[in-house]
Amino acid sequence: MAELEHIGIEHGLTEWLETLTQEWRDHYESNYEAKQDEYYRLWRGIWADEDKTRQSERSRIIAPALQQAVESAVAEIETASFSQAFMFDIEDGSKTPPPPPQGQPPQMIPPGAMQGMGGGTQMPQGPQNQPTPQESIAVRDQLHKDIDRANYRAAIGEILINAAVYGTGIGELTIEDSKEYIPSTQPLDGMPQEASLVEYGVQKKSRPMVKLTPIQPKNFLIDPNATCVTSALGVCIEEFVSIHTVEQLQESGVYRDIEIGESPSNPDVDADSELTHQPVRKVRVKRYYGLVPTDLLKEEGVDSELLEDGKYTEAVVVIANGEILKAQANPYMCQDRPIAAFPWDVVPSRFWGRGVCEKGYMSQKALDAEMRARIDALALTTHPMMAVDATRIPRGDKFEVRPGKMILTNGSPQESIMPFKFGQVDQISFNQAQNLQMMVQQATGSQDAAEMARGPSSDTTAAGISMSMGAVMKRQRRTLVNFQESFFKPLIKKTAWRYMQFDPEKYPSKDYHFSVISSLGVIAREYEVQQLAQILQVVPPQSPIHGAMVKAIIEHMNVTSKEKLLEVVDQASQPNPQAQQMQQQQMQAQIQLQQAQTAVLMAQAKEAEGRAAKYATEIDLMPKEIAMKYSDMDKDGKIDVDFEKKIQLAQMLMAEDKWQIEKQEREQGMQGAQMEQQRKAQEQEALQQMIRQNDEMLGSVQISEEPPLQ
Repeated sequence: MAELEHIGIEHGLTEWLETLTQEWRDHYESNYEAKQDEYYRLWRGIWADEDKTRQSERSRIIAPALQQAVESAVAEIETASFSQAFMFDIEDGSKTPPPPPQGQPPQMIPPGAMQGMGGGTQMPQGPQNQPTPQESIAVRDQLHKDIDRANYRAAIGEILINAAVYGTGIGELTIEDSKEYIPSTQPLDGMPQEASLVEYGVQKKSRPMVKLTPIQPKNFLIDPNATCVTSALGVCIEEFVSIHTVEQLQESGVYRDIEIGESPSNPDVDADSELTHQPVRKVRVKRYYGLVPTDLLKEEGVDSELLEDGKYTEAVVVIANGEILKAQANPYMCQDRPIAAFPWDVVPSRFWGRGVCEKGYMSQKALDAEMRARIDALALTTHPMMAVDATRIPRGDKFEVRPGKMILTNGSPQESIMPFKFGQVDQISFNQAQNLQMMVQQATGSQDAAEMARGPSSDTTAAGISMSMGAVMKRQRRTLVNFQESFFKPLIKKTAWRYMQFDPEKYPSKDYHFSVISSLGVIAREYEVQQLAQILQVVPPQSPIHGAMVKAIIEHMNVTSKEKLLEVVDQASQPNPQAQQMQQQQMQAQIQLQQAQTAVLMAQAKEAEGRAAKYATEIDLMPKEIAMKYSDMDKDGKIDVDFEKKIQLAQMLMAEDKWQIEKQEREQGMQGAQMEQQRKAQEQEALQQMIRQNDEMLGSVQISEEPPLQ
C-alpha cells in the first residue's frame, strides 16, 4: 500500500471508494443541496418554514407561475423531440469520416473484457465496417422498437423534469434479460394432421434490454473538478434499492453472494424526502463508474489481463452497506461510462447547470411575498375585531364575539366597546402581482397560456407580438439543441453499442452515425402557423405557392384528420389530364391565331413597300414627263423654238414671286419693330406717371413738432 499513500489508501478498495464519495457528497451538500431542495418545493408547491420571506408571515400560498414555466418548457422539448414518427436516423456510410491511415493498428478491446457479457472482439475500423443502406434501415427500425419496448419516452420525460427543476438531467443505462411472452398456437402432440386440432399458449423469448433510469441530482455524485461525465475521475450513483433486487442479482451471479441487511432511511438519499413514512426493506447501494487504482482491483481478485498497465483502470464497482458486491474492469466494448447527462442551461466551468427554477427564483420569491402579504393583510381587514375598555369588562370574563352572545359591561356598552378596523388593502398590489408574474415569464422564457388565449391587447402591434414570440422561440430552440447534442444523441449511441455487444444477431457491429430528428414545439408550431396564415392572405389562390403554404399549415396542426387533409391537398395540386389537354388545345389555337395575324401583317407590310416604291418612281418621272409634255406643243416630234423663252419667262416669274415674299417678310419685320417700340414707350410713360404721383403724395405730407411729454 505504500505506493498508494498519496491518494489516501490504507485498507483497501472499500475505504478508498467510501472516502472519495463522501468528499463528493460533502461538496454537493455544502454548495447545491439547499438550493435544489427549495427549487423542488417551489415546483411541487410545498411550503416549508425556511421558505418564509419575513418572520411574521402567516400565509403559505405558493404562486403557480414557476410551476407553469417548468411544465411549459418541458412540454416544448418533449413535443419537439417525440412528435415525429422517427426520433433519429442513421446517416449514409459514405458521409462518415475516413478510416485510420494505413499502418496504424486499430484499437481493440482485450479478448476477456466481455467475458460472460455476451460480447465479442471489437472489429477494426475501415471501409468494410461501414453499414450498407439496408443494414442502416434495419438497425434504425429495430432500435426504435427496442427503445419503445424499454419505455424511453417516460424516462426521458422525467429526466427533462429534473433538468428543468434542478438544472441538470441525468440518466443511467442498465442491461437486463427481458422475457417476452408471445401468444401462439401449435398442433396437439400425438394427433393426426387431418384432425386440425391445436392448442393455444404462449412462447417465451429472452432478449437483452437496455433500460434508461432517471437519476436525481442528490443521488448522483461526481468529481467536483469535472465539467462532464467523461472528464471526471469517476461518477457514483448512491440510492436505496429494494432488497429483493439485490438478492435476485446475487442469485443470478451478477453480485457476490454475501449477507446484506436492510439500511435505515436517510433524507439525503431518499427518493422523496417529503414523505412522512419512508419505505422499508431497502439497501443503500453505491454504483461507481470511473477510474480505480489498478492495485486495489488486483487485491479484489480482478483478472490482471483485463487491467491496464497504469496506476488507474476504468472499472465498475458496486458497494452495499460497506460491502463490495461487484468489482470488475469496464465490461463495455467502447469503454464508455453508462451515464448520460446534460445541463438545461450551461454554467461555464461547472457540471451542474442552470434550470428553469433557478432562472425564475427571485421573481417567484417576490411574487410569493407579495401574495402572502396581501393575504395576511386581508385577514386583518376582513374579519371583524372589537376594541374593548378593559376596565369596564367584568373580571375573569373571556371576551368573544359571535352571533347571539350576551356581552356584559360595567357601564354603557357604547363607551366600553367599539368596532375596530385596520383599513383597506391597497389595490396596487394586484398590479404588482401581475408585473411579478410577467417577470417570472421573462426570466424563464415561458409563455403564459392565459395570455395566448386572451390574444393581443389593443395597444399591442403585430410586429411587437412577432418580435416577442421570436425571442421566446430562440431561447427554446437553444435549449432543444443543447438537449439533443449533449444528451439524446450520446444516449442513442450508447444504447446501440450495448445492443451490438449483447444482441449481435439483430445489431451487426458497424460504425453507425446517428442524427437526431426534431420538429417544432407547440408554441413554436402555433407561431409559425400564424405567420403562414398572414402570408397566405396576400397570396392569390391561383398562385402555385398557395397550395404549398396550405399544406405547410396543415402539417403544423394537431388534428386527427391531418393525413386526410394532406391527401386532399396533394390530389388538388396534381394536374387534371382533361384540363391539361384543353389547356394545350387552347395554347395551340392561340399560337395558330398569332401566326395568322403575323402573316397578314407581313403581307400588308410588303404591299406598303411596293406602293412606296411606285410613288417614288412616279415622283422621279413627273418632271421629265412635264418637260416632254410642254416642249412639243405642236406634236411634230421636235422641241418648239419658243420653249427656251417659256423657260426663261417662268424663271423670271418665279424670281418675282420670291422677291414679293421677301418684301412681305421685311414689311412684317418692320411693323413688329415699330409695335415693340410703341410698347416700350407706353411702359416708360406709365412708369414716369407713377413716379410723379408718388412725388405729389410725399409733397402733401406735413410734419409738425409735438410738445415734449410732461
